[in-house]
Amino acid sequence: MTRKRQGYGPGRGELVVVVDCADVRRSAGFWTEVLGYLDAGGGSTRYCTLLPADGQGVEVLLQRVPEVKATKNRIHLDLRTPDLDAELARVVGLGARVVSSEPFSEFGWTWHVLEDPDGNEFCVIQPPAEHWAEDAS
Repeated sequence: MTRKRQGYGPGRGELVVVVDCADVRRSAGFWTEVLGYLDAGGGSTRYCTLLPADGQGVEVLLQRVPEVKATKNRIHLDLRTPDLDAELARVVGLGARVVSSEPFSEFGWTWHVLEDPDGNEFCVIQPPAEHWAEDAS
């Protein structure tokens, strides 16, 4: 697989999303299944690199940290999907926990807030139909 690094700004560098976790192996198993990424290892028990299976997209770096998550994340991942219910069921089946009791809805976007096995929040979100139509053109 040839990997295309996800840059930011012209010639500035590479964008990587870092996710703190207590157990790198458990988190790698969860996020590779949720994102369809590959576990590229990391050479230690503290870090693990996850890469898009097709070589296109942002690298996710899992980082083992000693402290437990205590408050709301200031940055989180959104998984945008055309089928909210199906994607919600899929990620819950992989070990996510739904935090929102009812879906949120705003400007045609509908979503649920979830937590990964380490308590990190992320959203499964269904954009309005016209969002997907823009990609087709």
